[in-house]
Amino acid sequence: MVKSKSLLILGFVWPEPKSSAAGSRMMQLIDLFAAANYKITFASTAQNLEFSEDLTRIGISIQNIELNSSSFDEFIKELNPEIVLFDRFMVEEQFGWRVSECCPDALKILDTEDLHCLRQARQLAVKQNREFTYEDLFSDVAKREIASILRCDLTLMVSEFEMDLLQTQFKIDNELLFYLPLFSEQLEENPSFENRTDFVFIGNFLHEPNLDCVRYLANTIWPIIHSKLPEAKLFIYGAYPNEKVMQLNNSKINFQVLGRAEEALEVIKNARVMLAPLRFGAGIKGKLLEAMQCGTPSVTSSIGAEAMAGDLEWNGFVMDDPKEFVASAIALYSNASLWKQSQENGYTIVEKRYQKVLFESEFINRIYSIKENLRQHRNANFMGSILQFHLNSSTKYMSKWIEEKNKK
Repeated sequence: MVKSKSLLILGFVWPEPKSSAAGSRMMQLIDLFAAANYKITFASTAQNLEFSEDLTRIGISIQNIELNSSSFDEFIKELNPEIVLFDRFMVEEQFGWRVSECCPDALKILDTEDLHCLRQARQLAVKQNREFTYEDLFSDVAKREIASILRCDLTLMVSEFEMDLLQTQFKIDNELLFYLPLFSEQLEENPSFENRTDFVFIGNFLHEPNLDCVRYLANTIWPIIHSKLPEAKLFIYGAYPNEKVMQLNNSKINFQVLGRAEEALEVIKNARVMLAPLRFGAGIKGKLLEAMQCGTPSVTSSIGAEAMAGDLEWNGFVMDDPKEFVASAIALYSNASLWKQSQENGYTIVEKRYQKVLFESEFINRIYSIKENLRQHRNANFMGSILQFHLNSSTKYMSKWIEEKNKK
């Protein structure tokens, strides 16, 4: 059977671009492949929620699939995709062996979103009130994630720091990695310093780094800023806030937790400064990139700014010490000339590092190159073949056992 120019995306969740950077990332990947004339099918085991993107509206076929079910085998054999893209390593663990067995010549791409083992290692260090070290990386999560990277033909990375980490700490061949960050561009019209007021934070509350950040703002950072700028407000936005998040709302100090923003860019571009003192995390931060395109200077941590600006000046300040963070936030909020220079810095970062045109041709060409030389590419990654063999020998039979158990 001759394969069509088709792409199957196996999603961890259905994309919600108005709820998270991960959702925006997935829509950008879809746009890249659609522009290259791929027929796209998106499939997921997750529930399609109220705020999920209507993919059928843009010509994408959708399919609900089941875990531990041979119905997926029938589905993918009939579809016979040329490329399969796994949305995060957990999805590759669940379906990678089935893809390899049913469509052995399909190019397998993994989109990491961020490096999960790095994010979780940093989170553990924060919970234990100590400094993160590279020794923290070598966890069970890392073993699973690195194995998934090795089993795939190409892994997409949003962070140059994480690409370097994979090569230096885990000895991953550069030929298996491709740097493809979030895309962005400056908005055509952004309010001036004089026409803006207040501070903002935005982030999906299903993402643990955002929860921790808001608690840190509420308990440590904002009370001090409020004592210096009593008229200013901090607006906290984010999809899926739980009760504990909403309880942080404190009108006495102008700390306002508002939940989901209908239009994220609108609330960001009308704020004077974004605050994002992230204490752990990985990847690049969509909220900070959106702040740059909205011309909104930010104060963040070294974790927040990691790998985002390259050798360019940040659009505000990068501070880890809470006192320095507060002082920087107040200076940025109060000083028009400092604010305007920071805004220009952000525009420069967006222009030089995050425009789609900088990456799309190289990305599609890389895919074509690997497809044309797939056997040689896989032979050069023999460790990946070994891991694929053992995954098929273990996960395959566990999955089949679960399927039989479910039938009974």
